[in-house]
Order: sequence, then structure tokens, then C-alpha cells
Amino acid sequence: MTYKVRIGIQIQPQHAEYADIRRAVIEAEEMGVDVIFNWDHFFPLSGDPQGNHFECWTMLASWAEITERVEIGALVSCNSYRNPELLADMARTVDHASDGRLILGIGAGWFERDYDEYGYEFGTAGMRLADLKQALPRIEERWSKLVPAPKRKIPVLIGGGGEKKTLRYTAQHADIWHGFGGADVLRHKNTVLDEWCATIDRDPSEIERSVGASPRSVDGADALHDAGATLITLSFDGRSNYDLSPVPEWLAWRDAKNAT
Repeated sequence: MTYKVRIGIQIQPQHAEYADIRRAVIEAEEMGVDVIFNWDHFFPLSGDPQGNHFECWTMLASWAEITERVEIGALVSCNSYRNPELLADMARTVDHASDGRLILGIGAGWFERDYDEYGYEFGTAGMRLADLKQALPRIEERWSKLVPAPKRKIPVLIGGGGEKKTLRYTAQHADIWHGFGGADVLRHKNTVLDEWCATIDRDPSEIERSVGASPRSVDGADALHDAGATLITLSFDGRSNYDLSPVPEWLAWRDAKNAT
């Protein structure tokens, strides 16, 4: 399978009023981005730790209603915060509200403050990955039982780069893999993911490769694309008033790539 290049925008829901978030989402769709993500945390990850912050999934339901074309999702949902069956139903509901535009991003979780202040057991990285392993098939099973069913096969995006577990779960369950780091790291992780696909006899081209990039310059975009990324996501938060002025240059780069 060959994927077209896509540009995503992560609207980090920190240090802003909700009206600013809504405006940024609408502006990003009007610009022509392909995907708009938020994230699944309860407190800011940078800047003032007591700054403004909003919850992920109620926000995605809002985005489903104020957008018409873009795909939407979390980059990524924390598996620990919701029962897998409930998360599957929430995703199915937002999928219907958006007329089939939801991506279910999911990961094992890592931000200890979220766990401590909201009463979840933080445990160890191994425990959280074990929970993710058992949650993924439960989500898939619940989708097969829900009435009405999802509008489409909801794409599952798994975020993380652990080579022994996360990339194995990605090969087994995901439609999109989101990695972190530069082109060399991405190229290596893609090779490991391809190897896991070979182990389970899955075509690795079935998994779209995604990565984050600094919005400031497109200079590194070709290297990321050459390393396998076709979905590149740029992040913005409220401290910049969601200044999306770098985005048109990225969209022009996308269009040039897709024209060749």
C-alpha cells in the first residue's frame, strides 16, 4: 500500500481558553491540514504546571461537530485512564458524531502526575505495557459488538518506540505507528516494526508511519519522508496563541510531494 503524504496538527490543550482552541481547530481545517490531534493529559506538560488545561475526549466530541473534513484524534489516549470497553464505545460515538473521521490514538501512558492526582495506579512501565497488550483486543472485540457499529474500521494509531513490546503490539493491532525522534531513529524503528510484521506474517505496508516535527522549518521534512514517514504532525500550544503561520509552507511541501 502506498500512502500519500499528510500533514497533521496537534492542538495541545494547554495554556489557552477553550475559545482559542476552537478557533485554532477551525483555522487548521480551513488551511487544509489532514488530521487534527489533541493529547490525553490532565495537566500541562510544559510551562506553568498549574496553567489552563482541558480534557481530551469531551474535546474530541466537540471537534467532531465543529469540523467537516479533517480526521481527528488524540496523540495519544492513555490506555490507563479508561476501561477498554468504555474507550471503544467513546471512540465509536465520536466516530459517528464526526461521520467516520476519528483516529483512535492509544499508548501505555507515562505522565505520573496524571496518575497520582486522578487516582490511577502508576505502577511500572512493564505493567502499563501489559495493560495495553490486553486492552487492544478488548477494544477490537467491543467494536464488533456495538450497535450501531462504527461508521468505518476505526484506524488505530499506537504511539511509542519500544522495540520489544510497543512495536510488536503495533504490528499486531495498529493501522498507524507514531514514532519520536529524527530521521535516523525513525528509519531504525521502521526496520524493527517491519521485522515484527514479518514475524506475524503481516504486510508492513498496511501500517502508515507517522512522526512529529518542529513546525518552524520544513528543512528536515524530506529526510523524515525518506525514512518512511508519510504523516507528519506539527504541535502548537496556547502560549503562542496557536500561531499556525508556519503551516502553509508544510502544506505546500505536502502537495509537491504528492504531485510527484
